Amino acid sequence: MLRKEIIDNMKHIVDNCMGDSNPACVASCPMHTNVKEYVRLIGEGNGKEAIKVIREKLFMPKTLGRVCAHPCEQNCKWNEGNNPISIAGLKRYAADHFDNPNDWDLTIKHENGKKVAIIGAGPAGAQAALDLRKEGFSVTVFDKLEVYGGMMRVGIPEYRLPRDIIDLEYSYLEKIGINFKMGIEVGKDISFEDIKEEFDAVVVAVGKHVGRIDRSLENHDSKGIFSAAEYLKEISLTRNVKSAGKKVAVIGGGDVAMDCARSSLRIDGVEEVYAVCLEKDFDEMMASMHEIEGSIKEGVKFNHASAIKNILVDENKRVKGIELKKCLSIFDENGNFAPKFDEGETKLIEVDTIVFAIGQGVDASFDEKDSLEKRSNGTFECDILTLQSISDEKVFIAGDASGYSAIVVQAMATGRRAAKSVARFLNEEDLKIGRSMDEEDSYKTKLNVPLDWDTIEKVERKKMKEIDPAERIKSFDEVSLGFTKEEAEKEASRCLQCECKLCMKECLMLRQFTDCPKTLFKEYLEKGYENMDPMIAYSCNQCSQCTIKCPNDFEIKPIFDEIRKEYVRKNGGNSPLEGHKSLDEAIELDCSEKTSTYVKAKNGKKTKYVLIPGCTVPVYSPELVEKTLVHLKESLDGEVGAVLQCCAIPTAMVGEEEKFKKRFEMVQKSIDETGADVIITLCPSCYLTYKKYAKQEVIAYWDLIHKKIGLPKGQKGIGKTSDVVFNIHDSCPTRHVTSHHESVRWILKELGYKVEEMKNIRENTRCCGVGGMIGCVNPDLQEKVLNRRIKDATQDHIISYCGSCRGSMEIGGLDSLHILDLIHGKTYMKKDSKKRSVVGDQALKNRLETKERLNKYK
Repeated sequence: MLRKEIIDNMKHIVDNCMGDSNPACVASCPMHTNVKEYVRLIGEGNGKEAIKVIREKLFMPKTLGRVCAHPCEQNCKWNEGNNPISIAGLKRYAADHFDNPNDWDLTIKHENGKKVAIIGAGPAGAQAALDLRKEGFSVTVFDKLEVYGGMMRVGIPEYRLPRDIIDLEYSYLEKIGINFKMGIEVGKDISFEDIKEEFDAVVVAVGKHVGRIDRSLENHDSKGIFSAAEYLKEISLTRNVKSAGKKVAVIGGGDVAMDCARSSLRIDGVEEVYAVCLEKDFDEMMASMHEIEGSIKEGVKFNHASAIKNILVDENKRVKGIELKKCLSIFDENGNFAPKFDEGETKLIEVDTIVFAIGQGVDASFDEKDSLEKRSNGTFECDILTLQSISDEKVFIAGDASGYSAIVVQAMATGRRAAKSVARFLNEEDLKIGRSMDEEDSYKTKLNVPLDWDTIEKVERKKMKEIDPAERIKSFDEVSLGFTKEEAEKEASRCLQCECKLCMKECLMLRQFTDCPKTLFKEYLEKGYENMDPMIAYSCNQCSQCTIKCPNDFEIKPIFDEIRKEYVRKNGGNSPLEGHKSLDEAIELDCSEKTSTYVKAKNGKKTKYVLIPGCTVPVYSPELVEKTLVHLKESLDGEVGAVLQCCAIPTAMVGEEEKFKKRFEMVQKSIDETGADVIITLCPSCYLTYKKYAKQEVIAYWDLIHKKIGLPKGQKGIGKTSDVVFNIHDSCPTRHVTSHHESVRWILKELGYKVEEMKNIRENTRCCGVGGMIGCVNPDLQEKVLNRRIKDATQDHIISYCGSCRGSMEIGGLDSLHILDLIHGKTYMKKDSKKRSVVGDQALKNRLETKERLNKYK
């Protein structure tokens, strides 16, 4: 059974891994449109596929491309540089150029015989109708307006959202068989109670059609005073306001106020438009900056930090002016809305029309008997997740009426949520099981990968071209002209394609078995390691690059190490994989008396140091092992012995703990026999093994040369005349032993050889493919890991200080040397390039030769 800390580690990764986390743009979108994917496709010039991705979630891409308040952009990673991707603009580009009604999916599930009524044809009602119709329900939509779109139609000006676009996109709903009853006012032409009686369920999706006027002001009921809702509605339906005058004051600092102000400029006879708001400057205003900029360009005159003190009227009780007072602050110390004014600092403005854009309320007139419980703000009480009314189980609330939406795309999300609940309700299913707000609304993503902005090209956000302000205020023609193909593709190419998966990009092993660590370890936890393919754990290179790349520093290697041990325990102390049998035989031989020996210092000298060359270097070059011993003896007053025996670490790597303990005890006994205090290693894995398990102090030969004994006599500067430039491959087991990195580079510099650093070195070095003994069981993966490492090289010649790494680099096609070749060799030239690996029977012969050479020093 896996240890508790390993289980807890897996749970920690499952709970916190960002590998499957959506980027902020997707998480912020209440409909969870795959922004990242469609922006990528646009950038690649594939608009046809991009619109398919968009329409998977949104049936109104043209509309949303124009009027969405784009929370996706507000949370775009580029906002760290105040330069978000123009996501809405790109959606509009894809929709305008590639959305073809002939491609719309008109399929619905089999008719189920159940009927649903939707009250309200705005975006919430339309989305609910669409989703329910797709599920096979008969759907009827009631709306008191004669035209589609609800508040989207009569609240958003035509110069922002052309009406033919709304009609085109709503035609999709007609095509799939939704029945619209327009110009029918529920509560007047048909009662709410009758609808509830006739239909199996009802979705209430009425909008905020009731405008507010500041009724605390004297003369608030004078001629020429409007709420934003009634003002924009009349403009939307007639392109005029009959009783508007020549000079208009719009009260408010939000987008609706800007809509009223800009629309006023387009009404025949209006000469001047003033905006009056409490905020002290443009930055504090609630309105979107592009709406503010549009208002300024078109000639709206702003009065910041101001509020109406008095409404002035003429003898006919028609507005003739407003007296403004200065706003000192808007909120109290607790953040509550509590404006304070300087009543003495005033200003007069001559106007004959006032539009209050200070908020709107839900139109509840359809509920003539007040059967649905309302909140104090006029919205209807309902469950936040299911949107089921607390007053009537067959009634569901969506859009503005629910209190859970403020923008079009949020309204659509509530419509989808309500539809899902209705379907479950009518199918007699639990309304909540398996659902969460994260899946059905905006949420804050866990994805938070730090970016090095110094390495990212700064490309400014592309702005859409617009009609000249002097011309556009003459009509209600659309102001924004949209992106050209070139502009769209350039803007899309800025997308950072945010994701974590840094470990996945680096680790070829993880890529072979999963899409991210969270997915893999969730499967381990659910199934149990014993029911998972052992090849997964045994394919880990044990290089820890996953942890290095992970922003959360997840420790993945220890999990696979422990799982390997569990497999071995369950299999009688042996690895369950057939490929490890030959490895076990090789380690057994390298630990045996046949291939092992130890020598002490001679001539009465105490053996203070013992050289342990490991397994791969003795097989590679018996001569280099002897030369190393000679160098040590000459430099350390002869107080040096040697032990030729395997440390058995490959046995531990495959999880065979008991075998490792027995075999390591053998080499520890030999070391103890020499009486040495310090172990000198040539192998990085040996270094770590002896550091962890041996009784003696441990130092690598490279550090000893650098810090104490220097190079062998006559070797300093020997490489100065070489025509070779070397790369250095650092060993991954000792990636955190920075002294080795420094010492190896110091040695090469002292030797005089030229070095060019390659990619992924020192602490960030990559595995050569041998790590974790994966070659025994997953040779294809080993080859991929090796070839990836070879691509990091910038030269044909490479130096390693690990025997296994040296061999891998040669298999990969490089002229590969062990640093010992240079420390103890002649000047190395390009003409000296050759294959050096030892295979077959020669490997054992070299090992035995090394034994003979060392025995000479007994």
